[in-house]
Amino acid sequence: MNRRLLSLPLKTVSAALTALAAAVFLFSFSMSVPAMELARATDSPVDRIIVEKSKRTMRLLKQEKEVKTYKIALGRDPVGPKVMQGDSKTPEGVYYVDYKVRNSIYHRALHLSYPNPDDVERAKSLGVAPGGSIMIHGMKQDKLWMGDVQYLFNWTNGCIALTNDEIEEVWDLVSAWTPVEIRP
Repeated sequence: MNRRLLSLPLKTVSAALTALAAAVFLFSFSMSVPAMELARATDSPVDRIIVEKSKRTMRLLKQEKEVKTYKIALGRDPVGPKVMQGDSKTPEGVYYVDYKVRNSIYHRALHLSYPNPDDVERAKSLGVAPGGSIMIHGMKQDKLWMGDVQYLFNWTNGCIALTNDEIEEVWDLVSAWTPVEIRP
């Protein structure tokens, strides 16, 4: 047996083994959840979301047929892809709705799987953090004054915003693991 391992305190070894067991459990569990959730997403009223930043629109699709289109607000610096944390840009690429937040500060929210591997690699090559917490969400209390014209203002930190009535509608139509393509 390795002498280094024998010289470690039992408490340290026990904690390391517990952490390893938890990591293996969570990894194996997380690998099975997306497959189950993906099956549910195909049965939902929407199987794909396309965001076109230049048009400020978000289209919900089912089998390539448009279900609904919304006018959206973006990050305060909307042109170009998100590069790093704090740049107020909305990312560009393919992501998934990885979970839903019912009681968000932004009313309701669909969390996106940003950053994807390309985003991580780009940020790493620049020596910056890619950021995170990108969502499709409604409006905070202090933004409600914008009402139905909220899409005329780029007011988010990089997220995609709808009115509260619209996010409630989207919430009911979209399942976890629905793909979201964000185009320039």
